Amino acid sequence: MKLSVEPAPEAGVMPAAAEIPRIRVITARPGIAPGYLFMSPQSLMEPHRPHGPQIVDDQGRVVWFHPVPEGQYATNVRVQRYRDEPVLTWWQGTATPTGVGDGIGYVLDQSYRVVATVRAAGGRPFDLHEFLLTDRGTALLVSYVPRPYDLRTVGGAEDGVALDGVVQEIDVATGELLMEWSGLDHVPLTESDIPEAISKPYDQLHVNSVAVDEDGDLLVTARMSSALYKVDRRTGDIVWKLGSSASTLVLGVGVRCFWPHDGQPCGDGVYRLFDNAANEMMEGYESRVVWIRVDPGSGTATFVRQITHPEHLSSVAEGNAQDLPNGNTLVGWGRAARISEFAPDGTLLFDACSPTGNGWTTYRVYRQEWDGFPAAPPEVHVDGRRVRAIWNGATGVSRWRVHVGGEHERRAVALVAWDGLETVAEIPEIAPGRFVSVEALDAHGRTVGTSPVVRVGP
Repeated sequence: MKLSVEPAPEAGVMPAAAEIPRIRVITARPGIAPGYLFMSPQSLMEPHRPHGPQIVDDQGRVVWFHPVPEGQYATNVRVQRYRDEPVLTWWQGTATPTGVGDGIGYVLDQSYRVVATVRAAGGRPFDLHEFLLTDRGTALLVSYVPRPYDLRTVGGAEDGVALDGVVQEIDVATGELLMEWSGLDHVPLTESDIPEAISKPYDQLHVNSVAVDEDGDLLVTARMSSALYKVDRRTGDIVWKLGSSASTLVLGVGVRCFWPHDGQPCGDGVYRLFDNAANEMMEGYESRVVWIRVDPGSGTATFVRQITHPEHLSSVAEGNAQDLPNGNTLVGWGRAARISEFAPDGTLLFDACSPTGNGWTTYRVYRQEWDGFPAAPPEVHVDGRRVRAIWNGATGVSRWRVHVGGEHERRAVALVAWDGLETVAEIPEIAPGRFVSVEALDAHGRTVGTSPVVRVGP
């Protein structure tokens, strides 16, 4: 992939490995799909604590971490494709307690170098909820735009302010705006389920995901109207509405969703939603992932199947699901602070707690395969007799070989298994004035990276 000159994502201070928020694995059974977990645990209530996008393995060990500066946040960390190459992408910027963001979309190659950045067009804010690359070389994103609006139909003021859920399609290479869709222009205020009295400015839809259907049209998920909209990509017209008080489809038993996230096409007329069934005002209702078949010809939507957690989790906000290549389903339970993977028959294969506490949450989680080759070499740090080997983002390391000796000639004194972002080896032979380096080995014993040599003080 040809590199362009792009600004790197702003970064905070890299914390000690032990300070990085991480998942706690509860269950890990055979049959889990291959790949790492991509996520960004964080809290608007504790912006001073380390947070940012990270990659972890099935033992909860951190493979890669990008600390964001205090006051910034990251969402939608995942592997996508750009110019027919795998890339790591995420959104990074500022956010409000009501879930409205303004930031930049970053696209990195396998060496963690930025190859593209995406901004919303027309001076609009690029919101945190969606950053999707398409096979057209474009990016789909969401923007929340305050607009003066007559809110009398929902009990508000004539001179009120509504928050328009805007979808943009941007050419990644040029930044050109190719398409823009306005929720306020296509969905009446009265279809929203949110009371005007508690939403100022009035967040009519709260668009939280955009996907591309099999025919190229767009799927827009709106939390505040409890609906999935199929939108004609050329005209912006709504083809059908699944859910809301104005559904154009007759909803079969088990279809209706409340306050949903992450509507996705699954093929053959089937769509998947993360049905929160709860919000901050209606806690306690069990969340689920549900598959629904839409038949536009008959105007019906019928229940196909669902997944719930054995502990009957209720997520008042956020959440997503992912159909995995082996038939499994990964679920990020949002505010319920769990990550789960289910077999096709519904058996729970993987279960983990995401970081919890004062406002901690993980917006979305993905399981994907990724080969990371950091441009920078490994690092070695020596604390007394402890040697710490670090190579942030390297996915091919199986073991570390520690070398100790003179400045120009050292011998191998230890061989330790890779143990996450930071692997520690206890080396009794180290004495002041000696020199230390570490060598990263792959599963076949081949050298894949060597650190600079450091001198042990004083």
